[in-house]
Order: sequence, then C-alpha cells, then structure tokens
Amino acid sequence: MLSSTPIRPGSRPRTLAAAALLGLLAVFFLPAGPADASAPLRQHAAARGKFIGTALATGPLSNETQYRNIAATEFNQITAENAMKWDATEPNQGQFNFSGADTIVNFATQNNQQVHGHTLVWHNQTPGWVQGLGATAMRSAMQNHISQVVGRYANNAAVVSWDVVNEVFEENGNLRSSFWYNTLGQSYIADAFRYARAADPDARLCINDYNVEGINAKSTAMYNLVRSLREQNVPVDCVGFQSHLAIQYGFPSDLRQNLERFAALGVQVRITEVDVRMQMPRSSSKDTTQANYYRDVIQACLAVNACAGVTIWGFTDRHSWVPDTFSGEGAALIYDENYQQKPSYTAVHNALDGGTPSDTTPPTTPGTPAASNVTGSSATLTWSASTDSGGSGLAGYNVYREQGTTDPQLGQSSTNSINLTGLSANTQYQVYVRARDGAGNLSSPSSAVTFTTTGGGGPSGPCTATGTVQTQWGNGYVIQPVTVTNSGSSAINGWTVTFTLPAGHSVTGSWNATLTTSGQTVTAKSMGYNGNLGPSASTSFGFQVSRPNGNTQTVSGYTCASP
Repeated sequence: MLSSTPIRPGSRPRTLAAAALLGLLAVFFLPAGPADASAPLRQHAAARGKFIGTALATGPLSNETQYRNIAATEFNQITAENAMKWDATEPNQGQFNFSGADTIVNFATQNNQQVHGHTLVWHNQTPGWVQGLGATAMRSAMQNHISQVVGRYANNAAVVSWDVVNEVFEENGNLRSSFWYNTLGQSYIADAFRYARAADPDARLCINDYNVEGINAKSTAMYNLVRSLREQNVPVDCVGFQSHLAIQYGFPSDLRQNLERFAALGVQVRITEVDVRMQMPRSSSKDTTQANYYRDVIQACLAVNACAGVTIWGFTDRHSWVPDTFSGEGAALIYDENYQQKPSYTAVHNALDGGTPSDTTPPTTPGTPAASNVTGSSATLTWSASTDSGGSGLAGYNVYREQGTTDPQLGQSSTNSINLTGLSANTQYQVYVRARDGAGNLSSPSSAVTFTTTGGGGPSGPCTATGTVQTQWGNGYVIQPVTVTNSGSSAINGWTVTFTLPAGHSVTGSWNATLTTSGQTVTAKSMGYNGNLGPSASTSFGFQVSRPNGNTQTVSGYTCASP
C-alpha cells in the first residue's frame, strides 16, 4: 500500500513507492495556484514555489496553545531551534536523547511541514567531552554522531535537509579557529558532508553562516570554499544565509546579487535564520523600517529561482533570543510578545502574495541640499524635508552623486541631513537627494549641490578612488566598493590607493587589492587582473575593518596614483 504521507515541495522520496508516486504528483513540485489574499503565509509561499519557515522551541510548543497554533497555521517549514544540536542529542558519549528532536519532527509531520535539521557540526553547544578528544577519537565521534542523528530520520519524509557544518568562518574570511579546526584541520568540513551523505543519500546537505548576506570578505571566503568542495565532489547541496539583521546597520543591498552568485555554483540557496532587531523601545518608525527589511529579504529570495525559501528565527518576540544576546535590543520578529501581528508580518504576507502596495504615491521632492564642513574626505549636507501623503509614512532619504550615467548612492539618512565620509580629496561632487517612503516609493530628485573637497596629502595621479560603507556593526564595518576610476586621457597600468585608518581601527580582511599597513596609513595596490584601466574605466576593491566597540568612525580620505 502506498504511503499516505504527502510529498512536499523540496522533499526527496524515501521509498520506492514514494518514488513511483512522483510521476503522478509532479504538480507538488510546481508553484500552486493563486492563494486567497487573506490566506496564511504558508499558502502564499507555496503558491510561489517557496517555503516560509520558523524555528521552534520545544518548551512553548508543548505549553502554549497560541504558539502551537500559529506555528501550525502559518509555516510550511520547521527548524528546531536547539533540540537537534549536539548538546541536546548526545550530551554524553554514545548516549543519545531524541525526545526534543522527535517532538519537532512529529509536530511537522502532523501539520504537513518539512523539517530542516540544525545543526550537526558546530563550535558552540557541543559537549566538553567532544572538545577534549584527540584527532582520531574526535573524527570517529563526529562520524558516529552524524550517522546516528541523520540516520534516525533518513526514512522520514518530513526531514528533508540538514545544516551539516555551521559558522566555520571568522569575519575576515579566515577559517574559524575552533576546536574542530585546531584538532582536525580543514578536512573536518568535507568529512562531515561525506558522513552525512552516507547516513542519508536523499537529504539536502547545507553549509550555514551569519554575516554572509552581502558580498564581503566572509561571504567571498564561503563562496570559494563551496566552489572548492564541489570541485572535489564533496556533497554540498545548499548554502544557508542566516540574516540576523538590525535596522541600525543598514540593509545588505546586494543580497540578491550574492544569492545569485552562489546559485551559479549549482547549489540551492536559502535564508535560514532571519530576524530584524532594533534598539528598544519600539516605535512606529522603527516598525516600518523593520517591515521593509523583512519585505526586502522575501523579495530577494523570490527573485532567485534557486532560493528555496525563507526561515524566520522564531516568530514571536515572547521567545526571541535577541534580548538575551544584544543588550538593549529586541522586538526582532513578526509577532509581538502577546502574539499580535506586527507590520513586519504584513510585509512578509504582502511580499509572498505578490500584491502591489496600497501606497503608490511618492513623497514630495526634497529641497536643494546645502553643503558645509567640507574637508578632504567629508562633507555635511542639509535640505528641506519632504512630506508623504500615501499612507506608508516617510522612511528617509537616499543621497546620490550625479555622474551622468548610473549615479552611485553615497549614503542614506533617516533625517534631512547627512555627514558624507570616504570622499576623495580635491574632487568636485554634484550631489542630490531623493526621499523614500515605507512602501519603497522614491521622490523626484532634488536639485543638485556642487562642492569640491579640499586637497589631501599622499600620492595623487590620473585616477580617483571613492569608498562606500556597505555595512557596519558595533566594532567593525565593511567598505565595499572602493571604486577606482581612470580620470586621465590615456590608459594606466596599475594603481595605488592610500587612506588613513582612524585611531584604534585595523584592517582585518580585503579582496581585489593587496593591502599593506604602516601605522594608520593603508596602501592598496592593484592585482594582476584589475590594474589596467582605459580612460574613464573603473574597477573596485573592498576591505573590512575592526574598531573599538562604540566607536562610530569609518575610513575616509582616499587618494589614488598610478602605478
């Protein structure tokens, strides 16, 4: 008799009978028909051929009816928040406890949901007995653990994928100096994937990390690792982008581009742990910004065919990990502490159902900006504020440099002023402003202001360099891109960009240039593949900086010379 368990999008057949069913049920692997506008999130996601998931904790799942009902109704994919980690499943060597993991899997089976196993090999939440083993014993323990945990669910149609290794990189792109790496070397990563494939030939096997949403040193290291592993026939099937975001640090605007470059390697991509925290207390404007971030994450996944779906790391602020980890921050999820839907829920819902925003009216045009406090690397701009009548509210302003073709964005501000940094010395800038609202509508451009930065020290020559702060956090930031342009009338063969680090700052990683540091002065030289630039041609490089916690300064004052 054929199994009555439905085959869900993204699952693999577990029996020959189930495999035979695939021909009859191929429709399950195609996007469903349109969902009713008021349908749960999972129905809209399925209609788009995606999953919308959440991480579940076993405590509230057993004890809170509202928690259980929302989890069952709104989501078609489940990740165990802690119940499948090593300290929960094998706290003592050879003594396995699957009570929590089984609770998650049974709940998913009852509610027609797929399960993503999280996580097999990680430097956190791994018992001390593992960490103290020698190399041979540690490798054997890892193999046995993966075999037992993955093997337990290998014939369960609900469990379709696993995070095999988790968070293997430092922020600068170096492999993390964990007890795994220090004892076994880099080979532990490939071994873990091979052990998982042996335990379940049908499961999708993933590598997962945080702060890899945008294109930066860490995500590039991940990209290179995945490419290398696949070239060695290591069974890496998918890449997870955790996406623990915060509204005060800006949205990773190149998220979609980053997903697409990984997808080009032939892997599935997925957003695995998204939440969007804010500095407390909540406010309507913070809620609006948070909602925009959730919307943009969903839309980035929808735009990439290889993106399987989005998992929110929990769904209610009542049980979020954020307040215990980030002092003074919270309210990161789509339901509040009383299980009431927040604007971020509506944003996820609307992005999944594909409806057009009700607000299609852009804000009014900002006033012409005025420049002041102009130095060799910075300038302050102020302008008359815009107003918004469309209903979604004024969300802030984008500031652009006018260049005649594609105008680069120099920064964003939530108020009608901004301090631009990272400008090139002795350079003329024409800058204008556009207002944006909560629905993403942009106003017409303001009139432009023209100003010229003052002369700067260091080398100068027939090229210019302009840096943009891509993202920043309490004790670090990423400059990406630093755009190098040949401003002369003849080709150049090589370039050198210099800049000064603020006191206490240090470069922790770079890409597409060779960086050397003397004191606080950094020299970036072109690589063999990006040094030759014809007139008006450009290239770019990037780098990551650490800084004292609480310091808000960033690099400024780029100068360029050839060679």
